[in-house]
Amino acid sequence: MVSRDNFKEIAAYLDRYAVVPDDVLAEVVTRDGLCFWAFDRSEMPELSGEDDPDRELAARLCAGCPVMSECLELELRSAGAQTVGVWGALPESDRRAVYQAWRVRRAGRRGGEQR
Repeated sequence: MVSRDNFKEIAAYLDRYAVVPDDVLAEVVTRDGLCFWAFDRSEMPELSGEDDPDRELAARLCAGCPVMSECLELELRSAGAQTVGVWGALPESDRRAVYQAWRVRRAGRRGGEQR
């Protein structure tokens, strides 16, 4: 698992996307994301729910993807703490931890409002 400090660093890095509208992020991710055009989704392995296979799958599927950060931002916005699957090259447990740091940062940017 990534350290708590790294979760905060990832959340801070994602601040660059805070003003990008959801529809723009979705368009970029679906247009440029490797998982949307480089893989046949019907042949993608199912997640086992165990952290290590999830971590390996995220690393393998997202390797070289040019929109990993945009993908992660979009998933945090749309699914939040209920995130599942492979998004932004992070396994579910790490994305949930990043979400907590991300949410705190975004609440600070909006004067306390939380998603």
